[in-house]
Amino acid sequence: MDRGTGRRKADNDDAPLAKSGSGGAAQAPKFDKKTIALVYDFDGTLSPKPMQEYAFLPQIGADPAAFWAESNALAKEAQADPLITYMHLLYKKAKEKGVRIDRRDLVAQGRHVELFPGVTEWFDTIGDYVKSHAQSHGVALRHYLISSGLTEIVEGTSIYKRFHNVFASEYWFEAYDLPYPKRVITDTGKTQYLFRINKGVEDLGESINQHMPEAVRPIPFANMIYFGDGDTDVPSMAVTRKNGGHAVAVYPPRGSRAKCVDLFKAQRCDFFAPADYRTGSELFKRTCLLLDRILADIRVQEEMWRLGRGVKYAFAESTTVGTSTKFN
Repeated sequence: MDRGTGRRKADNDDAPLAKSGSGGAAQAPKFDKKTIALVYDFDGTLSPKPMQEYAFLPQIGADPAAFWAESNALAKEAQADPLITYMHLLYKKAKEKGVRIDRRDLVAQGRHVELFPGVTEWFDTIGDYVKSHAQSHGVALRHYLISSGLTEIVEGTSIYKRFHNVFASEYWFEAYDLPYPKRVITDTGKTQYLFRINKGVEDLGESINQHMPEAVRPIPFANMIYFGDGDTDVPSMAVTRKNGGHAVAVYPPRGSRAKCVDLFKAQRCDFFAPADYRTGSELFKRTCLLLDRILADIRVQEEMWRLGRGVKYAFAESTTVGTSTKFN
């Protein structure tokens, strides 16, 4: 990751899934809205528990249920942001226990984070599925993570390198002896990063507030699928679907699906399924259905674009010929 921009680009993630063209000769303009973005929450979506519960809380001797209850109570009492509160409380308790945790330690904690079945293989299997379609010619597939969890812990997980970019909360270690929150991603704040993906403005040092016509945005919302697990993902699901994209809600394979049913009834998601990412699972099949739809739509949009260019040039030629005849 480029620590200055927050950018984390996966190996070969911009390479199209099927090669097009050859040689170094100049090529005619091409339809460029052919990138598909799969965007994920982390806690409860890719991993069964909050990432802090695997190593951080055990290391400082804190009971998870008691810690979150205390954090929520403090946030309510102080009318503070719950995410800033939990980030502060983590290090406050570590300091009280005499446990010094720095950035390197947090990254190491990522190795202890558990993932739902099939997550590790998901990136390759879903990529292979897209490659198998004739419509995938020239299509690029990207994976993004937008999480309220900690960037440092995510970096230590086995799947970190599979994401084109990771947007998560982060500490500022150099500022104080007690690390200070550098970036906090709230439930509604997640939507900013969806628009960053949409506009191609992924450098966090750049503003996304400037107007950008839909026609020039590199990844249309229609090419996005957002994966989440509950109330904290509602804003992101709503924004994605409102702008023509798709959303999938997941729940623990042996847990309650009530929340996902509520999201489905409220039209916050297209589908819901157990968080089983293995090939052939309900989640895999339903995601593939959405990918089929996206790939077909990309092909339709590309054909319309080509037809439009043809009509434009034909009109230009006829206008030129008419003008020339008139003056002769």
